[in-house]
Amino acid sequence: MVELGRTIPAGDLFELDNASSLPVWLQLKNRFIYLITSGFYLPGDQLPTVRGLAAQVEVNYNTVSKVYQSLEEDGYIISKRRQGAFVADVSDKPGVSASVMAEALTAEYLQRCTELGLSLEDIDAQFTAALVAAKAKRDKNGGTGHDTQEARRGRLVKFPDAPAEGAADERAAGNGA
Repeated sequence: MVELGRTIPAGDLFELDNASSLPVWLQLKNRFIYLITSGFYLPGDQLPTVRGLAAQVEVNYNTVSKVYQSLEEDGYIISKRRQGAFVADVSDKPGVSASVMAEALTAEYLQRCTELGLSLEDIDAQFTAALVAAKAKRDKNGGTGHDTQEARRGRLVKFPDAPAEGAADERAAGNGA
């Protein structure tokens, strides 16, 4: 859960599209990269546990584990044994920025829309309408759409750490991870 004056379920933070041609693990990885490069997660922030995230977004534990391993190999996170996973400082990593990520998302959006049979003019009209609606919503709510880093830093991401029944007993017996 994210607490920012209101609670946002983890399922909303990590929305998955089962109809997408992208595998679930890649969708999760891309979402983490976006959250890290956009500044939602800051260097040193602790990420949710693998088990906790798997339970919250209702995916297999091994899928989330694969995402974390891939993120660590790519230098986005650092795993510390018995402490968890933490966001690495990626500010000096070439090609890692919100604008680079937005450019990649825009290219993917255009590709998917053209695969649906939309012309570039149709895509432009659709995107413009969505942008106008988003601006109207923002203005109605009195926001600027830009959070300060201090405000972002105040976000607290909480995932349940309670193991499933019997999991502690299995770990004590040497059968759990």
